Amino acid sequence: MAITKVPNNLIDLSGDSGAVPWASGTTAQRPGSPNAGDFRFNTDDTKFEFYNGTEWRQITFFLPSYTANFLVVAGGGGGGSYGAGAGAGGLRTSYGSTSGGGASAETSLTFNSGTTYTITVGAGGSGGGSTIGAGGSQGANSEISGAGITTITSIGGGGGQGSSTSGSSGGSGGGRFFQQSPGYAGTANQGYAGSIGGYGYQASGSGGGASEAGHPMVTNYVNGDGGDGLAVSITGSSVYYAGGAGGGTNSTSSGDRGNGGLGGGGDGAFGQNAAHVATSGTANTGGGGGGGNAYSPNSMIGKDGGSGVVILRIPTDGYTGTTTGSPTVTTDGSNTILTYTGSGTYTG
Repeated sequence: MAITKVPNNLIDLSGDSGAVPWASGTTAQRPGSPNAGDFRFNTDDTKFEFYNGTEWRQITFFLPSYTANFLVVAGGGGGGSYGAGAGAGGLRTSYGSTSGGGASAETSLTFNSGTTYTITVGAGGSGGGSTIGAGGSQGANSEISGAGITTITSIGGGGGQGSSTSGSSGGSGGGRFFQQSPGYAGTANQGYAGSIGGYGYQASGSGGGASEAGHPMVTNYVNGDGGDGLAVSITGSSVYYAGGAGGGTNSTSSGDRGNGGLGGGGDGAFGQNAAHVATSGTANTGGGGGGGNAYSPNSMIGKDGGSGVVILRIPTDGYTGTTTGSPTVTTDGSNTILTYTGSGTYTG
């Protein structure tokens, strides 16, 4: 008698439908004691999977390519000590209608099955610290790279200038100290420039943000605020990213310092009190670090920039679940959202 069925009912060769019916079932119906190499169709995920001897894994080569939206924000720059506010990290996104620097939203990425994509999240730049007049450093770049896609790189935010040390250009540019003009430049399609410093030693410039340049000094002693970042709804909620930082002032009024722009920008220092110190850029926003002023060692300190972030918005029916770097995984409608606050990978 001819054999028409493989033992254990894995493959039924007796059907006349023109297709080979593989073993299938829900996740809960997986075999209790699987063997390495076991292969089945998961009806919950609607994907093929196999047992590798340790765990069940999806078989990605059965999946087609698919498009994914992205947000890539670099680390913000560090604020100048006795100096200016720092620029925000560069911002690039394919989600929504606009990207950083006033650009239109970019083209989404096409991910291919089985390809591993590298996610790099840039650290914030160091503030000038307690060294009198030290400028802040530029933030680190953030990036998505991998075979078959154009690498998406956002440039780290520019450092704020100190009274005796230069700042820098970046994704968004750092502010200038004193009357040195113009502010440091931003990067096209990522962010804006910082602003000019004040008169004498009373006030200093602010950092640029993803949606506007740093604001110049209003009057003597009164700083302009850091440039605002850009609101992006890639996670399903509108969140500001990449705000520029304010510079420090010798005024004793908190209203005269430069406040950080929307999107995590740090505030500048003011007055002579240790409690009136600058603030750092907010972590995982790419916000610039606030600048210090001319008084005590505590209020003089320029602060660090905020680290960047990379977010992927992937159709759930294409999402493989294969990641490293422990991204936060959420859903929004029919999409799965991966938020990387540290470097890692995603395999399509």
